[in-house]
Amino acid sequence: MEELVKLQRSYFNSNATKPVDFRITQLQKLYDLILLNEDKLGDAIHKDYGKAKFETFLTELYIVYDELKTAISELSDWAQIKPIKTNLLNEPAKSYIIPEPLGVSLVIGPWNYPYQLSLGPVVAAIAAGCTVILKPSELTAHSSGLVAKLINENFDRKYLAAVEGGIPQTTALLEQKFDVIFFTGSVPVGKIVYQAAAKHLTPVILELGGKSPVIVTDDSDLEIAAKRMIWAKFINAGQTCIAPDYVYVHEQVQKEFLDKVAAEIIAADYSIANENFVNIVNERNTSRVSALIDPSKVFVGGQYDIEKRFIEPTVMTGVTWEDKVMQEEIFGPILPILTYDDLDCVIAAIKERPKPLALYLFTKDETIKEKVLSEVSFGGGCVNEALMHISNGDLPFGGVGDSGIGNYHGQAGFKAFSHYKSILDKELVSDPDVKYSPHTEAKLALLKSVVA
Repeated sequence: MEELVKLQRSYFNSNATKPVDFRITQLQKLYDLILLNEDKLGDAIHKDYGKAKFETFLTELYIVYDELKTAISELSDWAQIKPIKTNLLNEPAKSYIIPEPLGVSLVIGPWNYPYQLSLGPVVAAIAAGCTVILKPSELTAHSSGLVAKLINENFDRKYLAAVEGGIPQTTALLEQKFDVIFFTGSVPVGKIVYQAAAKHLTPVILELGGKSPVIVTDDSDLEIAAKRMIWAKFINAGQTCIAPDYVYVHEQVQKEFLDKVAAEIIAADYSIANENFVNIVNERNTSRVSALIDPSKVFVGGQYDIEKRFIEPTVMTGVTWEDKVMQEEIFGPILPILTYDDLDCVIAAIKERPKPLALYLFTKDETIKEKVLSEVSFGGGCVNEALMHISNGDLPFGGVGDSGIGNYHGQAGFKAFSHYKSILDKELVSDPDVKYSPHTEAKLALLKSVVA
């Protein structure tokens, strides 16, 4: 690990990665590589947890392609020197900001979206002009192994390299000094990464998680709310960091809403055999998630098979914050339903807990929309939709508080891996002597007049 980091640092210091044309060439190369191997990537992730071709393209490759196309087309503008207004005290001069790459970057990818959430940050790092070491998750061995193989066989390791392995390899990487670390994963592991980075004063982007709420008001279009929310919850079998984690539905429409939820689950016909549902990633996670099911509160579903790594789409009702399912992020196909009659109580309950990565509000009431969006802090989200904000590459994606630090996607990703260097470029002419000694009352009065 030490040798690899030194190799990349030497290459970065040669300035080879800084020309915009070089970066665009590398981005196009990565695009072509993914396109050429699309079928292999689909086969690999299907072997890991049964993810089918359609869902792989929609939730993994589409977003990576979109990130690459945006970066290729917009990079020349992102990397331009930006002129800034010069204040009166510094005239005559020019002021400007120079975007520069941070340097050698480490990207630690997760298992739940092994292409999107590993390659997306790599795109941002390349666009910014960094070198990259990618550590994909060992839990999705087929897909992560293929990503590592494609990268290591097609890119020079001094520029872009993938390192396979588990905790020992990740620990060894974190012992090295990087210029920026990008991590996607759980809050506990995020804290470990943050502590390791602090030893070297390395900046971090942490994409974590949390319990993302849904609020369904009594004036909502319940059919649309149920359809969009159920899709967002059960895609990837709920193994999504911004999946709806629980729902607060107004008590006046609870029964009608639950009927529509049940009907939507039946209509969707979730099934691994139908290729519109996936396995849980491993038996350990299957055991953890299934243990959150309280059979006495199951409204729909509730069946599971740990050995087959399967949990059917499950809805629980009569849930309170004391239930086990409300004590941790679910990260699986279980949806708890809570009811409310006072929106202020819902807002208070959300604000009492760690800030969520996402929030979804279904309402027709503009006053309620303004109230929730202005009073509740969360990473990002949707109104009358769920999950789909991640598909808009122009929206910065990231958390706040316990749900993350920093953001990326599009230009936000470029900025995450860049430093903006501020320059005052002074003209070589005589300047007023107000700042120079000797200091006088007249000079002080002149200074005060500038800011008066």
